[in-house]
Amino acid sequence: MAGGIVVDAGRGLSAAQVAVAKANHVPKRSSRSLAAIVRANFCTLFNLVIGVLWLLILVFGEWQDSVFGLIMLANVLVGVVQELRAKRTLDRLAVVGQSPVTVRRDGLEQEIAPEQVVLGDLVLLAPGDHLLVDGEVVESAGLEVDESLLTGEADPVPKRPGDRVLSGSFAVAGAGAFTATAVGTDAYAVRLAEEAARFHLSHSELRDGIKRFIRYVTWLVIPIGALLMYSQLRHSVDFGTAITGAVAGIVTMIPEGLVLMTSIAFAIGVVRLGRRRCLVQELPAIEGLARVDVLCLDKTGTLTAGGMELGEVLPLRDGEPVTDALAALAGADPRPNATARAILERHPAAPWRALATVPFSSARKWSGADFGPHGTWVLGAPDILLTPHDQGYAQAAELSATGARVLALCRTTTLPESGAPEAEPVALVTLKQRIRPDARETLRYFEKQGVTVKVISGDSAVAVSAIATELGIPGGDRAVDARTLPEDDEEKLAEVLAANTVFGRVTPQQKRQFVGALRARGHTVAMTGDGVNDVLALKDADLGIAMGAGSPATKAVAQVVLLDNRFATLPHVVGEGRRVLANIERVSGLFLTKTFFAIVLALTTGVAGMMFPFTPRHSTLVNAVTIGIPALFLALAPTLERAKPGFVPRVLRFAVPAGVFCAIAVLVAYSAAATGTLEQDRTSAVLALFLTTWWVLVLVARPLTRGRIVLVAAMAGLFALALAIPAVRELFTLQPGGARADLIAVGVSVAAAAAISVAVKATGTLRA
Repeated sequence: MAGGIVVDAGRGLSAAQVAVAKANHVPKRSSRSLAAIVRANFCTLFNLVIGVLWLLILVFGEWQDSVFGLIMLANVLVGVVQELRAKRTLDRLAVVGQSPVTVRRDGLEQEIAPEQVVLGDLVLLAPGDHLLVDGEVVESAGLEVDESLLTGEADPVPKRPGDRVLSGSFAVAGAGAFTATAVGTDAYAVRLAEEAARFHLSHSELRDGIKRFIRYVTWLVIPIGALLMYSQLRHSVDFGTAITGAVAGIVTMIPEGLVLMTSIAFAIGVVRLGRRRCLVQELPAIEGLARVDVLCLDKTGTLTAGGMELGEVLPLRDGEPVTDALAALAGADPRPNATARAILERHPAAPWRALATVPFSSARKWSGADFGPHGTWVLGAPDILLTPHDQGYAQAAELSATGARVLALCRTTTLPESGAPEAEPVALVTLKQRIRPDARETLRYFEKQGVTVKVISGDSAVAVSAIATELGIPGGDRAVDARTLPEDDEEKLAEVLAANTVFGRVTPQQKRQFVGALRARGHTVAMTGDGVNDVLALKDADLGIAMGAGSPATKAVAQVVLLDNRFATLPHVVGEGRRVLANIERVSGLFLTKTFFAIVLALTTGVAGMMFPFTPRHSTLVNAVTIGIPALFLALAPTLERAKPGFVPRVLRFAVPAGVFCAIAVLVAYSAAATGTLEQDRTSAVLALFLTTWWVLVLVARPLTRGRIVLVAAMAGLFALALAIPAVRELFTLQPGGARADLIAVGVSVAAAAAISVAVKATGTLRA
C-alpha cells in the first residue's frame, strides 16, 4: 500500500488508480520561471535608484535629461526577452533530454515521462537508472543502489524486497522494482533541493566578481551621491539645475548595463548551444566551459560510438556448450547491458533457468549465474577472472592489443558477492567497438587550444592504449593499469596523472580520485561520460558533461548534456564558454571605467563645490556611443581566448587608472573652458569625456579585427554626427565654445589617452 492505494506488485496500478493518484510534479532544473525572470531583471537596487532619479528629473528637470530612464527600461526589457528566449530553449531541450521512467501498469511495462509517475506506481530499475521518487523495493534480482550522492558512501548498497530506496540515488547493478511511496516535493531529494544537483552547483568567479562590484559601488553611491546632491544644491540658485547636475553624477556611477550584458551573453550562449543540441542545465556552467584546461574522457561512448557488435567466440576447451552458456548469461539479465544485447543479437537466449545470479557492475568487472544442472558460469574481464598461468590469458592480451574488447567465459563453482571467483577458462569473446569518426579532429582541437586530455576507462589498459594510439593521443602507447596506482597517496597519484595520459582498469571510485587529484593541482577539470561508472567523477568535476544516450544518473548530475551524443560538439561547447567569458571581461572594463570616472568626478565636484561638468543627457549620449552600443557587439563577438583566473583584480587594474585619467581630462577641459556659458563649458567637458572613453573602447576592443575597427569608427562617426546636426545638438544641449576650448579639450584628451595606455600596459591588462 502507498498513500492509501493498494498496489498489486505483479500488475502495478490500474488506469483508474493512476487517474486519481498524486503526480510527480517537481520544479524544473533547467531554468527559472517567468515571474522569477521578470522580478530578477526589474527588482534591483540599481533600478530603484535610477527610477527615483528619473522621477526627480521628470519633476524638476527637462524631459531631454530623462532619456536615461527610457534606456534603463529598454535594457531591462531586452534582458527579459533574451532570458525568456534562453528559457524556452532550455525547457524544450530539457524535455528532449529527459530519460523516460519504466513502470508496470495493468500488468504491462511502459515508458513514461518523469512527471507522469504517480504515487503507488511500480517503477522498474536497471543499471544506470536514476531514482526520481522514494519507494519500497518489491522485486530484486541482485539489485544494488549507489546512494553516494545522498550519503557520501561510495560502496553500492544491495537492496532486497522491503528495503527503502530514496530519490537521488541510482541503480548500479542487477534489476528490480519498487513502489513509489513519496513523489513530487515529498520525495527525499526534492526536499533537499534536488540533492544530486545541489551537491555540485557550478562556481562562478564571474558572477561572484560582478556581485562584489555591485556591492562596493552601492556603498559608494549613497554617500557620494548625498555629497554631490548637497554640493549642487548649495552651489546653484536654480533648484532644477542643481538636481540635474546631481542626478548626472549619480547615474554615471551606476554600472547598470553590466549585469544586463552578462545576462544577455549567458542567455545567447545558451541559445547558441541549444541549436547544437547541447543542454546547459546550470547557466554558470558556460563560464566553467571557458576555464577548462584538463578534459577527462571515458573511452566507451565518448571516443567510441555507443553499442557493440559480437566479434569472435574462441573456444579454449572442447565439448563445452559455449554458445548456450553465453546466450543463457545474456538472457539471465532482465535489463541487459550493451554486452548482453550484442550477444543476444547473435544468439537468442538459451532455455536455461538461473537459480542465482550476480549482475555485472563496474566495480566487479564480471557477471555470473548458477544454472543448476548446466553449471555455474561467469563472464567478465580476462585480467580479473584469469591468472597469467591460465589458458587464454596471453591470447586475451594479444587480442586486447588490437583494440578489441575481450571477455572471458568461465566455469566456476561459486558466485562470491565480492572479489573474483575461482574460474576455469572456457572461451574468449571479442566485441567490436567503433571509433567515432569525429574523435580525431576533436582531439586535435583540444591539443591546439592547450587543453590536456586524459583518457580514463574501465577497459583493460592494453585495449584503451590501442584506441588512444590509433587516435594519435600523445602518450597513448604508455597506458597505465590503474590497479597499480597508490590508493591513499594523493600526491603520488597526482604525479602519475601529470606524467601519463591514458589509464585502463579505472574503477568508479578511482575516476573520482583522479578528478580530485587534478583539481588539487589547480586544474579546472571537465569530465565526460555516459555510464553509471562515470557518475561520481562527473559530480566532482568542475564541469560534468554527459552524453544524451547515457544513463539517467549521468544526465542528472551533469551540468551539460550533449543530446545528439556527438563528441564533435565539445569544441563548440568550449568555444562558446570562452566567447562569453572573454567578452564579458571586455565589457566589464568599459562599464567599470565609467563607474570609477564618475566616482572621482563626483567626489571632486562635491568637495570643491563646483557645478557638475555635464547633465544626464550628455552622459546618455557619450555612454551610448562608447559603452552601450559597442558593449552589445563586443559581448557577442567570436573569440578563442581561454579564460584565466583573477577576473576581479584584472578588471580593476584596467578600470581604475582608466577611470581616473578620464576624470582628470574632463575636469581640466571643463575648468580651462570656464570663460563661456555653462552649456559651452559642459560641451568642452563632454568632448573630452567622449575622446578619452572612446580611446578606452579602442583598448578594450583589441586585437582590432576588421569588424572591431568598423565598430569603433562607427561610434566616432555617430558622435561627430551629433555635433554636426543642429537638431541633435539642440536635443543634447551641445554648444561648442570655440576653437580654443575645443583644442584644449582635444589636447587634454590625447594626453589622458596616452597616460591610460601607459598605465594599463604597465599593469599587464592591455591586449596586443
